[in-house]
Amino acid sequence: MRETASNLSRDLVGYGKDVPAVRWPEGANVAVNIVVNYEEGSEYSHEMGDGENDSLAEVEYAFPAHLRDLAKESMYEYGSRVGVWRLLRLFDDYDVKATFFACAVAFERNPEVAKEARAAGHDLLAHGWRWEEHWRLTRDEEADHIARAVSSFEQTWGEAPSGWYCRYGPSVNTRELVVENGGFLYDSDAYNDDLPYYVDVKGTRHLVVPYSLTYNDIQGTRSPSLFLDYLKRGFDELWLEGSRGRPKMMSIGLHPRLIGQAARTGALREFLEYAQAKGGVWFARRSDIARWWAEHSGEFEK
Repeated sequence: MRETASNLSRDLVGYGKDVPAVRWPEGANVAVNIVVNYEEGSEYSHEMGDGENDSLAEVEYAFPAHLRDLAKESMYEYGSRVGVWRLLRLFDDYDVKATFFACAVAFERNPEVAKEARAAGHDLLAHGWRWEEHWRLTRDEEADHIARAVSSFEQTWGEAPSGWYCRYGPSVNTRELVVENGGFLYDSDAYNDDLPYYVDVKGTRHLVVPYSLTYNDIQGTRSPSLFLDYLKRGFDELWLEGSRGRPKMMSIGLHPRLIGQAARTGALREFLEYAQAKGGVWFARRSDIARWWAEHSGEFEK
């Protein structure tokens, strides 16, 4: 029998026209979360026994899938050897705290990154045990990989992550498994809003802090100028909405193997200077936004 609209599970309404009149700390017009997707060393590869090479490197080349692609592997290595350190220095320059969307195996292969990122005051969201698509896994496999990731981060980062986010998108089981795990404040496995929101997961009230692939260094031609233009335009429009009483959040997604190249880091530097000079911005870690929402969302007028 065909389902009627009232029986379907997707929420295409959200806040609708009644967007909450959010009050960020110090009256900021927009909350900006810088995300560092730290995946290098956990991607699909022949070396890791996956029987395939991964994508989303510096250059896409028609390389035979059944052979080990050493060139692509070295492009990923740039992110962990050079790019992530350039980003950490940049964040120090502007006293900006970011969120590491990290894969557990990536930190296992370069634990110094985890040590330095935490010491610098950045926070951690679990981006998987490996950088893998959870829809490829059975429910039991996925539960096992979530548990493995948490255990691994407790060793490399020094504590469990506060949030969860899958590669590209979750499976139909992911959110239930995240809630069942019991240790997560929120997840970011959604792209459907500019503000956090709550969902019911089998009777548990669960917080979602949506992510975005729009303000992301993988977009378009990966041109520094185009990326900077995207960031400025998005920031300015969200800032304007906030100045009119409806503040939002903005997620900026970075990959050390891409944004960590000097030319692109320069574009990010220009954006940070631009946003800080304009003012009215809260550069926040994702856990800060989640906790602020959990503590204050009931106070926001509609």
